[in-house]
Amino acid sequence: MDIRQAKDQIKNAMLAYFLKDEFGNYRLPTERQRPVFLLGAPGIGKTAIMEQIAQELGVGIVSYSMTHHTRQSALGLPFIAKKTYGGVEYDVSEYTMSEIIASVYDAMEATGRREGILFLDEINCVSETLTPAMLQFLQYKVFGRHRVPDGWIVVTAGNPPEYNRTAHDFDIATWDRLKRIDVEPDFSAWRAFAVEAGVHPAVLSYLDIERDHFYRVETTVDGKSFVTARGWDDLSAMMKLYEEQGIPVDELLIGQYVQNAEIAKHFSVYYDLFTKYRSDYQVDRILAGEEDASVEERAREAAFDERVSLMGLLTDALGGTVRTAVLEERAVEFAHGKLAALRDAVAAGGATDADSADVLPLLREQTAALQRQLETERAGGLLSDEAYVSYERTLALFDAALRGAQDGRVAFGQIKELFGESVDALEAQVDTASRALDNAFAFVERAFGEGQEMLLLVTDLSANRYSMAFINDHGCERYFAHNKSLLFYERGTDLAERINRLDLDAE
Repeated sequence: MDIRQAKDQIKNAMLAYFLKDEFGNYRLPTERQRPVFLLGAPGIGKTAIMEQIAQELGVGIVSYSMTHHTRQSALGLPFIAKKTYGGVEYDVSEYTMSEIIASVYDAMEATGRREGILFLDEINCVSETLTPAMLQFLQYKVFGRHRVPDGWIVVTAGNPPEYNRTAHDFDIATWDRLKRIDVEPDFSAWRAFAVEAGVHPAVLSYLDIERDHFYRVETTVDGKSFVTARGWDDLSAMMKLYEEQGIPVDELLIGQYVQNAEIAKHFSVYYDLFTKYRSDYQVDRILAGEEDASVEERAREAAFDERVSLMGLLTDALGGTVRTAVLEERAVEFAHGKLAALRDAVAAGGATDADSADVLPLLREQTAALQRQLETERAGGLLSDEAYVSYERTLALFDAALRGAQDGRVAFGQIKELFGESVDALEAQVDTASRALDNAFAFVERAFGEGQEMLLLVTDLSANRYSMAFINDHGCERYFAHNKSLLFYERGTDLAERINRLDLDAE
């Protein structure tokens, strides 16, 4: 299966494992909760999907690579304890808590999350001294004499032996204790992730043209030659940073991530051409509806690879605009919830006029609590992009209110005014994103009609949860019309909540 299917399988297993009976006990006993084992080539996103699942389920995550662990670090160190049996005192060997188990308890203490995922990578590369203990762990979740806390699900991963010389196969007794999921590299599955994550449009459009360059592992006379999904993703991030600083993206940089000389050279040539297209087409003007007539004519007459590059530029810029609007919308919703709680606290304190009530002590308290929550989630690997923007925007709002304190007090009405400015700014962003969507469709209609370029635009929007959240919230007649006419119309059922409830005066 591909990595997207693997994610769904793991997430469904987690949901089943977390089910409780009427007495609060887990329906499936710990010893019957088979650990998941993800077996797949390196660099296809096994670790990334575990972080995504933890964020989506709202549970903790602790990750460990097993390659460096010895029997002592995994099971704990022995020490001599005194025990009495039948009136006689004996020296008995005990073990300290495993470093791995201790990390789970540390995570629970830091985040307050009692359920989570213990992710053990490279589990089929453990040392020979640790191998015998793994069978007991996989069935009973015990390292030494210490057990993984209830509510923490074990997920493991590893590479097949052909990719890792230190990897070894498990025997039937071990396999029979695992929920095995074999994962294969798949460009279509990775592409959906890449569109949503904002992978550099040059990478996406290049791989749309050269799909067999997405994943390749070869043995040559000079050693291993490879290119992986992880390599493309990491290269994308570095390319964006280089471009922001005006540093050239050249073949030397590309070869550090795409470790296949032929593909690295090919992509380097394509990137140079891509940057020319970016300069020529000025996509921002297309999204603003201000492009020259010559741009539309050039697009209509362009060759296949140029059209693909243009669509990559268009969908990337459009996706960024829509994503920003959605994140800001969620941030305003989050801030509204915090201010509503502040208003309720003021009312509970007996204030008759909430707007004039001093909220300085409460505001300081909420600011400190929110900052702690942000730092805790970041340290625990649980901070999604949406949560990050929501926390930072709300903290900025609180900070502006605190800096505007007069005579040692902050009136609730002052915060409402600042919040109103945020809502006004959001409305402008939503309007910009709506116009960008409409202008993008209008341009593609005029230049390409219902061709494959329109299919690519609709497909990328449909694969991006931010785009779908925005379209389902604010509409886009052209999207629904073309989606339906291209025979894969499917309006999302998980509609995001609208911002029109943002009334701090509402009860």
